[in-house]
Amino acid sequence: MPVDLTTTFSGHTFRNPFMNASGVHCMTIQELEELDNSSAGCLITKSATSSERAGNPEPRYVAVPLGSINSMGLPNAGIDYYMKYALDRQANKADSEPIFLSVAGMSVEENLKLLRKVQDSAFNGITELNLSCPNVPGKPQVAYDFETTKIILTKAFEFFDKPLGVKLPPFFDFAHFDAMAEILNQFPLTYVNCINSVGNGLYIDVEKESVVIKPKNGFGGLGGEYVKPTALANVRAFYTRLNPSIKVIGTGGIKTGRDAFEHLLCGATMLQVGTQLHEEGVSIFERLTKELQEVMAEKGYSTIDDFRGKLNSL
Repeated sequence: MPVDLTTTFSGHTFRNPFMNASGVHCMTIQELEELDNSSAGCLITKSATSSERAGNPEPRYVAVPLGSINSMGLPNAGIDYYMKYALDRQANKADSEPIFLSVAGMSVEENLKLLRKVQDSAFNGITELNLSCPNVPGKPQVAYDFETTKIILTKAFEFFDKPLGVKLPPFFDFAHFDAMAEILNQFPLTYVNCINSVGNGLYIDVEKESVVIKPKNGFGGLGGEYVKPTALANVRAFYTRLNPSIKVIGTGGIKTGRDAFEHLLCGATMLQVGTQLHEEGVSIFERLTKELQEVMAEKGYSTIDDFRGKLNSL
């Protein structure tokens, strides 16, 4: 039986639901082009600030047995760099699916400035506003401040009329799922992305009796297998609470086709791969696509819509 991974998202059709997580293999145009030429269904740019940022001192990313720990500090080439890539791609690959452009301001004002720049441009893809920047010293995650989140979205939708999604940190309490969903449901969002890394973990090298990353005295965001149960919980929590028009992108702990199947079963529409992409390179998308098709074939599913969101409870 043929297995079709075609995915419809924001009015566009993608050959499969896989893409990179913002921050991984998307810093430079060369990396973005490698993604574009891979088996990924789509790609997203590095979260961009108004101007170039060097990020935190190294080492700031370390692979650990069940995933990764990082405190990157939003290194990026600046919004103009990624906007130029996106517009050049639109002009040269007019028949291709659109890409996602990620922006992350360091303040309410900068977030709105970045969105205004996208709004005033010819960019016709999908924009992601990163409300989860846990790795900037001294700055709280915006999405943990519900009042500020509502202020940003209220002001943004006064002028922004292109497809817009938000990237969220993980939430851990039903009351927080409820409160955030209540806010998000007030706006014409295209999607939410669950989750960014689980913030402020600590990994220790016993031999050296030391932390393994330099910023923040070793505290950093966890990714990979460590975070999959939390990611799945957030995907499910928001899938069951948000308006049906707001889709969910599942991010966190996708290492195999079975992991991808779990995210889709919880209700995700697109899937982003971070830690494992960092370790394996863009060839991972060919493997994940094949493995997901095998899982679906075993279960007798011919399309993702046959099972998306249909997680059983006991």
